[in-house]
Amino acid sequence: MSEVVLEAEVRQDTGKHAKHVRREGKVPGVYYAHGESNINISVEPLSLRPVVYTSETHIINLKLKSGEVKKCILRDIQFDPVSDLPVHFDLQGVRADEELTIEIPVMLVGIPKGVKDGGTTQHVMHRLKISCLPKFIPEHVEVNIEQLGINDSIHVRDVKLENVKVLENQSSTIVAVVPPTILKEETPAEAAAVVAEPEVIGKGKKVEEGEEGAAPAQPAGQTQAAPAQAAAPAKPAASSKKEKK
Repeated sequence: MSEVVLEAEVRQDTGKHAKHVRREGKVPGVYYAHGESNINISVEPLSLRPVVYTSETHIINLKLKSGEVKKCILRDIQFDPVSDLPVHFDLQGVRADEELTIEIPVMLVGIPKGVKDGGTTQHVMHRLKISCLPKFIPEHVEVNIEQLGINDSIHVRDVKLENVKVLENQSSTIVAVVPPTILKEETPAEAAAVVAEPEVIGKGKKVEEGEEGAAPAQPAGQTQAAPAQAAAPAKPAASSKKEKK
């Protein structure tokens, strides 16, 4: 893989004092490595461009003012949310005999035949996490997608890299070609809104037919007759014979 040179100055200001470095127009950063002490550094913004604004992975030769050179990779970088300029970066030292875990870019090559048939390319995984010795770090991973038809996809298990261990889920999708979205047009009948007449619910409890205390149902067109008055008790019949004295 290619290497780039990054010249830096060792700085004494740390933490909140790093804002003074930014006021001077420089970008603060830190170098760290296994078994070594951290080194606080600062660099010119323009010197970070080959490291930050790239689609490839590079080994960085960090050159200090003292003349010391340390091999490292860019582990992290922070950007200002307003200006989108780098405000801090982390460099991790590498050793020739020590495996390194790193993410490398995934680059798609070609135009899928499924796209020519109306499909759409979905690039799902843009970076791939791997583990290998520094000398085997690839600049990027190329995935040829020319033979992908509609509903075809390429997974992590389909990518073959020599001397590199892929740390992603083997079944994860890297890229896929999906069919076109067909919008169904509404017919005039479907477009017309049908408003249902609201059901009128009467107040109070509805008395069910046959329930105790409910009046019998009347045929249509007839009204229920008023209940007849109770008959007066019958008078006792007069005796046909007079009582004998």
